[in-house]
Amino acid sequence: MEQLLTPARLPAAAGNGGLVKASFWLLILGAIVGYGAIFFAGASSGAFDANSINTGDTAWMLVSAALVMLMTPAVGFFYGGMVSSKNVVSVLKQSVVILSLISIQWVVIGYSLAFAPDIGGVIGNLDFFGLRGVGFAPDPNYAATIPALVFMIYQLMFAAITPALIIGAFVERIKFKTLVIFTLLWATLVYDPIAHWVWSPSGWLHTLGALDFAGGTVVHMSAGFSALAAALLVGRRLKQSSIGENANNIPFVILGAVLLWFGWFGFNAGSALTAGVLAASAFVATNIAAAASALTWVTLSWAENRKPSAMSAATGAVCGLVAITPASGFVGPVAAIAIGIIAGVVTYAAVWIRTKKTKIDDTLDVWAAHGIGGLTGAVLTGFFAEKIINSAGNNGLLFGNPHQLLVQVIAVVAVGIYSFVATWLILKLLAFFKMPLRVSESEEAEGLDLAVHGEAGYRL
Repeated sequence: MEQLLTPARLPAAAGNGGLVKASFWLLILGAIVGYGAIFFAGASSGAFDANSINTGDTAWMLVSAALVMLMTPAVGFFYGGMVSSKNVVSVLKQSVVILSLISIQWVVIGYSLAFAPDIGGVIGNLDFFGLRGVGFAPDPNYAATIPALVFMIYQLMFAAITPALIIGAFVERIKFKTLVIFTLLWATLVYDPIAHWVWSPSGWLHTLGALDFAGGTVVHMSAGFSALAAALLVGRRLKQSSIGENANNIPFVILGAVLLWFGWFGFNAGSALTAGVLAASAFVATNIAAAASALTWVTLSWAENRKPSAMSAATGAVCGLVAITPASGFVGPVAAIAIGIIAGVVTYAAVWIRTKKTKIDDTLDVWAAHGIGGLTGAVLTGFFAEKIINSAGNNGLLFGNPHQLLVQVIAVVAVGIYSFVATWLILKLLAFFKMPLRVSESEEAEGLDLAVHGEAGYRL
């Protein structure tokens, strides 16, 4: 057993040769990038008025960015506990690698595509390529009291967690190299444009009046409907099981869910972009909705299986957090309870339908939890939004504005269709260029931990 758990070793000559070659090319890359730094003014560019910076807001946003960063490895623990013991390392590694990949992609091009000046309401231009001009001065288009660099790093954490959510659809069988390329393409072609649509002042959905306070459509719907496309194309596991059936570590699941809940305060309350009353309101709404949905899932699990499972409590809390995300800065506490309950029922039903009525192997039900959860929250925002809570928002149907509900429906339809179709095309493109989407049957049977990474999560 000890031998099986030892990382696989290449022959010394081959291993050393590969190491030398990789080191050489990485040093060349580092030198080229280092020389290129002289062409980018970066954080020090431009004069600015130090009095324009609110230190309290800046401190809050840096803390919020750190909280959201924590959510990506939290997803790794949440997902990692649900899979079989022979795949736990692969899931945790994927989340960390995605965080690293997007951190680079966002600095080079992602932030510019999402938040730079507009091209037809669809995508940003390349004015912010390599963070040129993104510095200490605030960008009044987004946050007038904090450095543009702070807004950038906060949004980076949103961009990082979104593709990390998708991996739940194809864990235990995805080809690692293909996942790396897919992540970079997906972030550039799916996430960045949708972020621009919704959050740029001239994005077409923003101009239409769509409300998404913290990413119900941008993050969760894009991830969820992309996950559905990925699950269909990657295909079913050799041995398909229901969510949690082969869970190797329920404490990991609970730990991941609790860390997500904790980080979500930065996700939602941080989206106020100030340390003020709106952040407080979003903070309260976030906690209440998560609690309501957790209790809803426990109740439904109890009714279905005659036992209140810990997995249902953890999953329900996450579904509630997803649903309140677009609404958190627009609704009051009572509406947050309603959103948590309704979203809990809808997402539970979506999981039941997927597992009982289809053959789709969305391994960890990303489509149900994030796609349907985000859709539900976005639509319910059209019911419960109150302009008195956030003057930058609008009233929903219950407060005399049925048009807002129509706008929200348009937004969820657009984001859902685009995410699904674009992801489908990206994966088809990768397959066309002979990049296999999944590992071999023998590797899948052995488990990705040992077969792909040469590491094991547990020593028995």
